[in-house]
Amino acid sequence: MAWIQLRFHSDKEHAETLGDWLMEQGSLSITLEDGQDQPIFEPKLGETPLWNDTIVIALFEADWDLNPIVAEMQAMPEFNGKLNYKIEQIEDKDWVREWMDNFHPIQFGKRLWICPSWRDIPDPNAINVILDPGLAFGTGTHPTTALCLEWLDGLDLAQSEVIDFGCGSGILAVAALKLGAKQVVGIDIDYQAIEASKANAERNNCAEQLSLYLTEQTPTDLKAEVLVANILAGPLRELAPQIASHVKQGGKLALSGLLKEQAIELAEHYSQWFEMDEPSHKEDWSRLTGVRK
Repeated sequence: MAWIQLRFHSDKEHAETLGDWLMEQGSLSITLEDGQDQPIFEPKLGETPLWNDTIVIALFEADWDLNPIVAEMQAMPEFNGKLNYKIEQIEDKDWVREWMDNFHPIQFGKRLWICPSWRDIPDPNAINVILDPGLAFGTGTHPTTALCLEWLDGLDLAQSEVIDFGCGSGILAVAALKLGAKQVVGIDIDYQAIEASKANAERNNCAEQLSLYLTEQTPTDLKAEVLVANILAGPLRELAPQIASHVKQGGKLALSGLLKEQAIELAEHYSQWFEMDEPSHKEDWSRLTGVRK
């Protein structure tokens, strides 16, 4: 089945309202995109900010007449006859196959591979984590996740206890177990992340060694030799005392999810509890590491 889409520019104040209106007119889906490469790195909790120039894409069935819709939009006060739009035909594809083709096995460090389940494993003798992209954050493709995976690959985790603080998909927790950790604890604020981590651990035959907690249920006396937290700079700073309390004396820490310009200030903040190393960088993102005093 073919499709037709209406693509136009809006401001952030009206984009969502227009999207809702288009759904009422018969649109099958609405997509919002950045119109001017304006990054939004760290929204406040509970906020979903949009871009100053937001592209709204409304998808319709191919035989839908969009002329009345466009005419009504042209008359809206927010456009005042100056609607910047394009109508495009979309060819029919196997969209699931198209999506799956975008994901390939990726190597991190010397030993570790992250492999989608539908791909052949490149090196059967390597340490292979089978992980499919899903709703929870973390597939290894983002620089912050890559920085953490490379760090874990460089450690001797044999018989270590590890905490994955903000476990998301469980990719770091499962990687730590496959790299030799004795026991891993995953912590997250989102129940969906707990479920995703459990499923990925089961897929990799290491669920018995993984304990999972929602943040508010985490034991206060929990401590480990290694803690990795791939979240965002704001929560990393706010939760620093709690994170530090979970690391044993002499234990190792890795923090990611922060931008280069946030690294120095956050390292200084964590130096209250840790001997901090120089930051490591990948693209615009950074990783901090240290040893508990």
